[in-house]
Amino acid sequence: MRFLAVLVFVLILGLPRISHAQSEPDRLREALRTATAQSRALEDQRAALQAKLTAAEQERDRLKKQNDTFRAQVKEAEQAYRQAVKDFNERIAERDDALEKWKLAYGEAASVARTKDTERTKFEGEATALKASVKACEAKNVNLAKTANEIVTKYEEMNPLEKVLDHDPLFGLKRVEHQNAAQDFRDKIIEQKVKP
Repeated sequence: MRFLAVLVFVLILGLPRISHAQSEPDRLREALRTATAQSRALEDQRAALQAKLTAAEQERDRLKKQNDTFRAQVKEAEQAYRQAVKDFNERIAERDDALEKWKLAYGEAASVARTKDTERTKFEGEATALKASVKACEAKNVNLAKTANEIVTKYEEMNPLEKVLDHDPLFGLKRVEHQNAAQDFRDKIIEQKVKP
């Protein structure tokens, strides 16, 4: 029984070899089919990868051109920015210069205004003093005119005999009175003299 079991076992193991020996051409055909299918699949895969590679290269070239365009735009933008900053700084410098000139002119105008104000105050004081002086002169002038009127009136009131008696060296009776009156008139005139 043991022998029978071994024999069955050997036959079972040997049968596939026998059937396998008969299907070797089939197996080779099958392997050829599989290899052909794999070759086609690989060829299809290679074609697809080649198409992807071509598309990727085209995309790379397109992106490179786009990148170059963007770089040129960035360079132009940087130049425009630098020019704008330069122009802005020049305008700021011009504004600062104009402001400085304006400050100087304002300072000069303020100085002139202060000087003029000081002069105006001084002249107003002088004008006030002159007005007071003119009023005083006018008052003294009125008094002087009165004194002159008195002299003329006294002289006109003298009759010719008094004039002769006044001036005659022998008689000279009224001479002292006349000299006293003349001295009083001189004193009145001197009182009216304007003192600067």
